[in-house]
Amino acid sequence: MKNLLAAILAGVLSFSAMAADLIGTQEKRAAKAITPEVLRAHIRFLSNDLLEGRGPATRGDALAEAYVQSQMEALGLAPGASGGGWLQKFDIVGIDAHAPEKISFAHGAQRLELKNLEDFIASSGVQTPEAKLDQAEIVFAGYGMVAPEYQWDDFKDADVKGKVLLIMNNDPENDPALFAGKARLHYGRWDYKYDTAAKHGAVGAIIIHTDHSAGYKWQVVQSSWSGEQFDLPLKGQPALQVAAWATEDASRKLAALGGLDLDQLRASAEKRDFKPVPLGVSLSLTLKNDISRKQTANVIGKLPGSDAALAQQAVFFTAHHDHLGIKNDARPGEDKIYNGALDNASGVAAILAIARAAMALPQAPKRTLYFAAVAGEEQGLLGSQYLAAHPPVPAGRIAADINIDGVNIWGRTHDITMIGLGKSSLDGWVKKLVAAQGRVVVPDQFPDKGMYYRSDQFSFAHIGVPGAYFDAGTQVIGRPAGWGRQKRQEYEDLHYHQPSDELHDDWDFGGAVEDLRLLFWLGLKVAGDAALPAWTPGNEFESIRKKALAAAP
Repeated sequence: MKNLLAAILAGVLSFSAMAADLIGTQEKRAAKAITPEVLRAHIRFLSNDLLEGRGPATRGDALAEAYVQSQMEALGLAPGASGGGWLQKFDIVGIDAHAPEKISFAHGAQRLELKNLEDFIASSGVQTPEAKLDQAEIVFAGYGMVAPEYQWDDFKDADVKGKVLLIMNNDPENDPALFAGKARLHYGRWDYKYDTAAKHGAVGAIIIHTDHSAGYKWQVVQSSWSGEQFDLPLKGQPALQVAAWATEDASRKLAALGGLDLDQLRASAEKRDFKPVPLGVSLSLTLKNDISRKQTANVIGKLPGSDAALAQQAVFFTAHHDHLGIKNDARPGEDKIYNGALDNASGVAAILAIARAAMALPQAPKRTLYFAAVAGEEQGLLGSQYLAAHPPVPAGRIAADINIDGVNIWGRTHDITMIGLGKSSLDGWVKKLVAAQGRVVVPDQFPDKGMYYRSDQFSFAHIGVPGAYFDAGTQVIGRPAGWGRQKRQEYEDLHYHQPSDELHDDWDFGGAVEDLRLLFWLGLKVAGDAALPAWTPGNEFESIRKKALAAAP
């Protein structure tokens, strides 16, 4: 047994030594520019109350953009937006929907009243002064999904035009043979469900919230969906009149109003033969909307590549600079600023720190490095959507997007989590570089939350670009087993999308520094590799990538 253990240890050490050779002396030296002090300083400014929560198109948003631009300039980056500027400005539409205090549902002479915000949250899906439902019939539509590759269609031949769909969150998870088991796919995303309902002619959709199916508590829905909401301007695509959320208890009462049992409805929706079920309940609702048309911007800098041919290709580092702004319904004396220190002042600090390391290299990598602080992520990935639709280089020339949405604030770890591990050939570089650090890479520790489809690398995936997206490891050095998961869950429960997401003196950036040096080296390896990264054969984005590569000049 001792000989076997010695052989295993020798193999691990040998592999680690081989992996360490991948990181050159100059790359190691440059990575030392990524320090806890640099991260803390950037986060301190970007999460300061003076930026008022960095809500889209606000004064705080503009201050964040100006800060990031000035930092990029000071580092010596070149402007990276198309046309030679730093800011990629784009239009957004603000909608502040005013709903009645109580929303009334009818079944014949019977009525059910749900309290706005407490039980039910209604947003306008249209960018007009009024959104209206007039005795619209409510239909339970299961998961509201159409997934041909899984032989799944919740709609079948049902006519849902003019109706309001009651929809389950997430996607089927109890049978691994149906979808991806506990791992959430993009079919489980709220935006997919609203879009699909609209494409089928529905006028409204209500998503049933549970902590498990959403991956967060009702308070996150309240903070994220109340007040002014933003979207890109509609350009003729189908849109719901009302996009809503309801608590599980409210949804149970809604089904019961029609004489149905919510649990039985949900159980029937776990099978491919499910068909939509009318509840016999109607909803009349008018939202009065304050409409504003504003601009926000992605801030983009670049380090031009050193190879004459490969410099026309790019590696992107992205992080969103926006957050939720100011809490409109704060009580007197209550903290009302959503500072967004971890989410995502820390991510912006991270790409600035990585840019600092890149500028410390004696020679730029072969491919061009782009650093993009994108806007409007909290509103539905708006900035990265716009960037992906209007990239400074064609999609087929973008090697990869390395996205950062929060950093490790709990200390050094034995592991690092790669969200989307197994999706692309980027895995190979990641595993070797992690081994060089004496650590291990693990898959998503919370696969049910669908994290890959909730941040900005997803917008790049839509144009075929492979993405690397990481989360903090949970095996924290010097802490008992389970401590890291506990801390992560505490943040989700208490601070995610809450005013309490603030910088604290006890944040330990040792793990963040180690993680970000890894990401820096990953970007360098991708930027210098002769081959472009590829999606794993059969991946959902592989065909898009092939088209993008074929179209690239």
